[in-house]
Amino acid sequence: MKMTFRWYGDDDPVTLEKIRQIPGMTGIVSALYDVPVGEVWPVEKIRAFKAKIEAAGLEFEVIESVPVHEDIKLGKPSRDRLIENYGQTLRNLADCGLKVVCYNFMPVLDWFRTDLAEQMADGSNTLTFHMEDLEKIDLDKGYSLPGWDASYKPEELKGLIAEYATVGEDGLRANLEYFLKGVIPVAAEAGIKMAIHPDDPARPILGLPRIVKNREDLLSLLAMVDAPENGLTLCTGSLGSEARNDIPALVAEFAGKGRIHFAHLRNVKVTERGDFAETGHLSKDGSLDMAAIVRAFFEAGFEGYIRPDHGRMIWGETGKPGYGLYDRALGATYINGLWEGIANVKAA
Repeated sequence: MKMTFRWYGDDDPVTLEKIRQIPGMTGIVSALYDVPVGEVWPVEKIRAFKAKIEAAGLEFEVIESVPVHEDIKLGKPSRDRLIENYGQTLRNLADCGLKVVCYNFMPVLDWFRTDLAEQMADGSNTLTFHMEDLEKIDLDKGYSLPGWDASYKPEELKGLIAEYATVGEDGLRANLEYFLKGVIPVAAEAGIKMAIHPDDPARPILGLPRIVKNREDLLSLLAMVDAPENGLTLCTGSLGSEARNDIPALVAEFAGKGRIHFAHLRNVKVTERGDFAETGHLSKDGSLDMAAIVRAFFEAGFEGYIRPDHGRMIWGETGKPGYGLYDRALGATYINGLWEGIANVKAA
């Protein structure tokens, strides 16, 4: 297992120097944020970015993410050119020593929350999702989240949602299969692994289809192109937002098959109604048994990349919601501690 940390480049207030000081930290997960979605990532930019990270004493082997253009998800005629560009980006990344590409196939909206800074009882601020607040969202005013590749004007957002209503889950699933059949052979040839991120949250939002939300969906997409390069980013918080998902069982099954290439670990507290809050990483803080999840990875012989996912804002820190330094650093240390403890018990 390699412990990694999400970094947003030179504009990120969490610097490489600070990340390097987290115990057990080996590498950075990042992306080129100045290349338009759908265009080829230039080799020179990738190499320069990688060199900057390595100069700070950290590895750079995982991309999160190479965004999939909406035209590919919608199955528009332009998708063939865009898939070709995506394949060339994969070749360029592999040429620079990158090994895993995390991506998602969520229509329009990336991870979705109704509050980015809800205050918790302990005084921290965290990302939350409340069904009642979802029902109050007025699409005429638009909606955006930090870290998106684009923020849509209200008329653009409503238009895209209307387009996806005609595509539906079956159409979106067919478009994912078309995409995978185009890029997985390229990934296999280049020696790079694709790792799809689940829907976040793992349920339909604003009428948009969601097709990576449970075990059945994961089995379906892996069967579309049954190759080791077609794999998963197992995000415990995303899949864990749906209480029916048994996360330790999913880890055991898919890591056991060698199909989990990357993992995001965090805890969430989920209510019966489906509301949830992102909590501290400890098992007792949320609805997920983090010790059981880490044990499942260990027992499956997982040798891929893990990163602590969204953290709360604690100790007066301000910054990009979910991506401060302190709580994610605590999460990394906690996960490493669990891993070491499990390894010691197994060795005894």
